Amino acid sequence: MHEKTKFRLHSHDVPYGSGSGQQSVTGFPNVDDANSYWVVKPTLDSSEKQGDTIKSGTLIRLQHMRTRKWLHSHLHASPISGNLEVSCFGGDGESDTGDYWRLEIEGSGKTWRQDQRVRLHHVDTGGYLHSHDKKYTRIAGGQQEVCGVREKRADNVWLAAEGVYLPTAESK
Repeated sequence: MHEKTKFRLHSHDVPYGSGSGQQSVTGFPNVDDANSYWVVKPTLDSSEKQGDTIKSGTLIRLQHMRTRKWLHSHLHASPISGNLEVSCFGGDGESDTGDYWRLEIEGSGKTWRQDQRVRLHHVDTGGYLHSHDKKYTRIAGGQQEVCGVREKRADNVWLAAEGVYLPTAESK
């Protein structure tokens, strides 16, 4: 969930009408929408496995639960602000470094916990996962733009919200 606006990271099988034409990613206000659920996965070359603690600085991928595509970014311009476009791309058998995000934990914690404030820093573009209150006019439900920005700002902080959290060896 985007900390400042309280909108959830959201996607559904609707392509952008510009830029990459890939599956769009937005911010969505409702809590109970299955299109706002993501699975945290390791990168392709990682030895980490499900249930391992995720430390600050770890490279992760976020897989959209419904469409199985990866949260992705690249150098296309985002539709509203002209920042870096964030899309969903690929699938279970198709992923690349455009899907890699470095987890940066805000504050004193060293491992990602449900209540931890985090930033997601895109490896290929250097952009931070970002949102703002600029809404799409042609999309129902008052969805807002999600994009990447190159600087660390107060409004590119995210929180893990609703979901299933696996216990780790560290917390037993």
